[in-house]
Amino acid sequence: MARPLRIEYPGAFYHVTSRGNEHKDVFKSHKDLEKFLSYVESAVVRYGAIVHTWCLMSNHYHLLLETPSGNLSQIMRHINGAYTTYFNVKRKRAGHLFQGRYKAILVEADAYALELSRYMHLNPVRAGMVATPEQYQWSSYRSYIGQSTTPEWLKTALILGSFGRNTPDAKHTYRRFVEDLLRREYDSPLKATVASTVLGRSEFVREVSERHLGETHSERSIPAVKALALWPSMDEIIMHIKAELGDRAELLRKVSIYCCQTYSGSKLKDIGKRFGLSDAAVSQASRDGSPTEEDAQPGRDTSQTC
Repeated sequence: MARPLRIEYPGAFYHVTSRGNEHKDVFKSHKDLEKFLSYVESAVVRYGAIVHTWCLMSNHYHLLLETPSGNLSQIMRHINGAYTTYFNVKRKRAGHLFQGRYKAILVEADAYALELSRYMHLNPVRAGMVATPEQYQWSSYRSYIGQSTTPEWLKTALILGSFGRNTPDAKHTYRRFVEDLLRREYDSPLKATVASTVLGRSEFVREVSERHLGETHSERSIPAVKALALWPSMDEIIMHIKAELGDRAELLRKVSIYCCQTYSGSKLKDIGKRFGLSDAAVSQASRDGSPTEEDAQPGRDTSQTC
């Protein structure tokens, strides 16, 4: 089984989650939840972690972390290790508490921190535990909307700053932003993760690949390394297609949209912005844009264009 690829560097952001072994509960009392948060706090003090959002469920948790020192492994060893020891001693048990290694997705904060915070804060609603996110005590949402005191170790400025400098107004606007998805179907932002490792626009994925994949990685993480290294940008795709098709504007656009959605890893809205289309129009154009024999010039096989 492929080992998750870990990319660590100073200033990196991560969405971190860890589930109970065999999907069993890891939090069985309020004391457990409070104890876990105390280890999150001590990770901030000891290892310089910055916590932007959090949500604790019964059998798993979510954290949006920033690592100024590039030490995610050290931070998570402390949090999961200390909590496992506490849990096992309290209940006179031994062995693993969490299922395998924690899952950490490297995040482009500018593009995804806001959406991830909303996704995390709505987790208890999606699970049917509460009707509205402020009814759930064990997440950072109440701090974000001003219904509880914000602990010193939780930093809300990055996300609330997206809604202006006036904190009361920002909290009110953030609440509306989160509640906008109540009773609506929506996709998890994590679906856009590349190679189960990086969540970001194609430019961010490429930058991470170029800067950090030259380091030594476990052989078990090689599939993820290859997936990231082979992710081309929209510019590279379009340049290649233009070299093949020349100035045939209509066909160039048609094939470019199809290939950008298929091979660039870019989000629909980014592709739409590039071509002046809505998300739905990009999907439709992509379905219609697969090269056909009718599109080809005599003697040219456009099926090999992308």
